[in-house]
Amino acid sequence: MNIIFLGLPGTGKGTQAGVLAEEFNIPHIATGDIFRQAINQGTELGKKAKEYLDSGELVPDTLTNALVKERLVQPDAKKGFILDGFPRTLKQAEALDQIIDELNRSLDQVIYFSAPEEVLIKRLTGRRICSDCGTPYHTEFNPPENEEICDRCGGELIQRKDDREETVIHRLKVNREKTDELVSYYRNQGNIITIQADASLEGVKKQLKEAVAPR
Repeated sequence: MNIIFLGLPGTGKGTQAGVLAEEFNIPHIATGDIFRQAINQGTELGKKAKEYLDSGELVPDTLTNALVKERLVQPDAKKGFILDGFPRTLKQAEALDQIIDELNRSLDQVIYFSAPEEVLIKRLTGRRICSDCGTPYHTEFNPPENEEICDRCGGELIQRKDDREETVIHRLKVNREKTDELVSYYRNQGNIITIQADASLEGVKKQLKEAVAPR
């Protein structure tokens, strides 16, 4: 089972990818994890990626694509994978098609997590994190006993800069343009299913099970 998860920040695709990966015993592969693993393992590609990251530059598509391929040939991905955060652009999607073809594999499904922008803004701007121990909270869905103090260690709860409303709105705008292009690309290939990510957690799980059941 080879799957891509698409969706804007706040749609919960990472959470659902973790659940599905555990259920089917296949890896949940996020771009950041690919970079970290390659760097920690000291691969040649990882060393090159580290040079870009250490200098504050974006890792070029050619290197990112090579890292993705390196990850997909590892033993734990032979049964399948869930890609989360890749591809991000049409060029990366085309490169992924080529990678999968070179590996004599096929893409089974693309799952698109869709939700209204106002829902995503509420989810993202409500996030808080403990400045000391890193425990995450949400002002509505997982509030602490005291809105300013961590239940676990008593540390101060803060809102990350990229969770502030003006930043969130900008992030959603930038990401929506790229995501819409990818949705159109995979829709033309006929292998995309849309899930309503503004449903309850159980509701989203049910939709996801139905989406992958025929596979």
